[in-house]
Amino acid sequence: MKKFVFLMLFIITSISAQEVDSLFVSANNYYKNGDYKNAIEAYKNIASKELVSSELFYNLGNAYYKINKVGPAIYYYEKGLKLNPLQEDIKNNLVFAKRLALDNIEALPKTIFQKININYLQKLSYNQWAIVVVVVSFFTSLLFLLFYFASSPAKKRGYFTFSILSLLLLLTTVSITYNQYGFSKNNIEAIVFSTKTEVRNAPTLNAEEVFTLHEGAKVFVLDAIDNWKKIKLADGKVGWIIADEIKEI
Repeated sequence: MKKFVFLMLFIITSISAQEVDSLFVSANNYYKNGDYKNAIEAYKNIASKELVSSELFYNLGNAYYKINKVGPAIYYYEKGLKLNPLQEDIKNNLVFAKRLALDNIEALPKTIFQKININYLQKLSYNQWAIVVVVVSFFTSLLFLLFYFASSPAKKRGYFTFSILSLLLLLTTVSITYNQYGFSKNNIEAIVFSTKTEVRNAPTLNAEEVFTLHEGAKVFVLDAIDNWKKIKLADGKVGWIIADEIKEI
């Protein structure tokens, strides 16, 4: 019975994989032939099956860019970078897409620690940092075992020193992983999808308009009330926007 269940699961998985491969080939063919709208639908069909990847979001971003949909293009490039911050092709295309956006938002000056975080630590996602933790913990355990079973005092001293250094590295990577996870969960990013929208000083339509945003602008979501989201820009401006006019990354 167990063998039968295993065989059925294997068959279902194989069929599903073949279906996704077929969809991906079909989507790529649409894209190559310039049929970007059908390519988008095919890529989204794959995403709906929760089989996402940075490559899939990269292709979706490219397809939207080809039809001058700035908001969705930036949105999917950003989603791709969330999965793989080291993907250079996505970074390069995101630069071109942002040039089409109308809003030029100047970021506030950053502290040295913020610069280190952005320029170095955020090069890896918190999932990738978790892999680093696992690898470092393995080497720390291995060095400790080598120290424990070493026969000569000189080898014991050497293994002990390296195991302590490895332990310190392990604690550091665990701390970085925890901080990156917290940063990812507490800093909710979103992209404006509306062609033009007014941001107000309160979550009501009769509230005063404080500034205007256009399609493709990136915001940080701070709070939510009913159908309103409190947002913050990179330059420090804060206001309320209708929730349907932005899409969280």
